[in-house]
Amino acid sequence: MQRTSARRLAAIAAATTLPAALLGVGIGTGAGVANAAGTCNQSSHTTKNDASTVWVTHTYDKSVTVTEAAAGTNVTYRIEVGTTGIGNPYVNTIRDYAPAGFGKPVSAKVTSYHFIQGQVTEDVSPVPTDDGGWRVSSTGWFVNSGNSVTAEFTYKIPNGAATGAQITSGGIDVSGTVGVGIRRENLNACFTVREKNAGEGVTGSMDGAGLGSNEGQLSSTGSVSDILGDTITRVIQNGS
Repeated sequence: MQRTSARRLAAIAAATTLPAALLGVGIGTGAGVANAAGTCNQSSHTTKNDASTVWVTHTYDKSVTVTEAAAGTNVTYRIEVGTTGIGNPYVNTIRDYAPAGFGKPVSAKVTSYHFIQGQVTEDVSPVPTDDGGWRVSSTGWFVNSGNSVTAEFTYKIPNGAATGAQITSGGIDVSGTVGVGIRRENLNACFTVREKNAGEGVTGSMDGAGLGSNEGQLSSTGSVSDILGDTITRVIQNGS
């Protein structure tokens, strides 16, 4: 009984000496630099209304899902194609152009309208284009005034991306039925590279210590209670 109590006390003592980085003490989530207004836009928008669209307005948006992200983590770009009025185009290809230095998408998915089912999200396989982009294709994604089609491309931010850097993507290229096709190099999205937070920063070292399972890794918030509880439990179990 005395030996068990001693082990429990030792476990608690060990937990209190966890490094500050692990506990999230003093860890900021800011980018470390100040951005002037309008210099790093998270989204951009354009429209098309001409004879090819029969004077129906088509809309095109590109955005990045976060304003700040750390090097080595994933970031997702969203391209949305919509229309107004009576136009009902079909989009068959959406091409995304990621920032320079980004590799193959980690994943891609498309959300589009399906008759009877409504809006459905499906995983798709991105294919490289001859001009450095990545495309997803279909026999035709239906678009009307109440249902747009959205393609999402997720990439890993290069590990060497500098904290404070503003990362701006390339544009888009869309193909489909007459009128909906468009290419816009300047329809881009920007985010700022920030420092890694507690969870992102310690995952690698925890893997090296044999704690790289789902139990050992941290969420983006790095819950202190979860860390302490897991550490104490492991020490007690190893000592019993």
